[in-house]
Amino acid sequence: MLYVYLVAAAVSIPVLDSFVNILHNENSWWTTPLLFIGIFLGLIILHFGVVLTSITLIRMDSDPDKFSGYIRKIISLTLPIFFKLARVRIDTSGLEKVPEDTRFLLVSNHLDNFDPAVILNVLPEAELGFVGKKEIYETMPIVARAMHKLHGLPIDRENNREAAKTIIKATQIIKEDKASIGIFPEGYVSKTGEILPMRNGAFKIAYKAKVPVVVCVIGGTAEIFKNMFRRRTNVYFDVVHTFSAEDLEEMSTQELGEKVTDLMKAAKAKREKEKSC
Repeated sequence: MLYVYLVAAAVSIPVLDSFVNILHNENSWWTTPLLFIGIFLGLIILHFGVVLTSITLIRMDSDPDKFSGYIRKIISLTLPIFFKLARVRIDTSGLEKVPEDTRFLLVSNHLDNFDPAVILNVLPEAELGFVGKKEIYETMPIVARAMHKLHGLPIDRENNREAAKTIIKATQIIKEDKASIGIFPEGYVSKTGEILPMRNGAFKIAYKAKVPVVVCVIGGTAEIFKNMFRRRTNVYFDVVHTFSAEDLEEMSTQELGEKVTDLMKAAKAKREKEKSC
């Protein structure tokens, strides 16, 4: 979309010149590029203004299914623009392992609040709804409103009964073919970057919905905020393995958690080795 705005800004110059003499006056050597930059930035500002307005107008007590397609579309168009402007380079691998013909449970390690945005950016066709900590709904109202229209669910990590209700709701969303679900089974952001122990109850979503589990590992997102717009941030997102619904029948959630942990650690170690070479 960023390139569309660049082209639109370039095309608008000769169009404006047909009404106002822009290209053929003595100051055109500096007014033309300045006008181009102004139009381009104006389009970007307008784009983000429309997005923020659309999300701000979402009522948290509204039907979460209503207009979700529109919100999903504008977010899928906006995230690439944001990451490009923020100088975030995302390297991916294994995306072909993501099922295209069925819903699934996506599990990933968790490093930063930017993790879901990166995943939505690299998997725009997956129709993912994320399970996120309930604090997001209290401290990040814009994000909370967007999640509300993308089948996002708050989870109370300190209340097992409420957490179980979220698991049931996430299972229902998958079963009703509304969306796939993304979750961070560590439960908390890893401050050190190391893979934390899995909360195996999160995997019950896949068991109850009888869908594959897509195991992913993400890295570099903790650097995005402090590097934003100033220098490039290198982020990676790897789809490591997909356990089929049939695979899940042969193991418990604890066994699955152990395998997921091993896969994430191995993928992370591989990335770190490549970085040091």
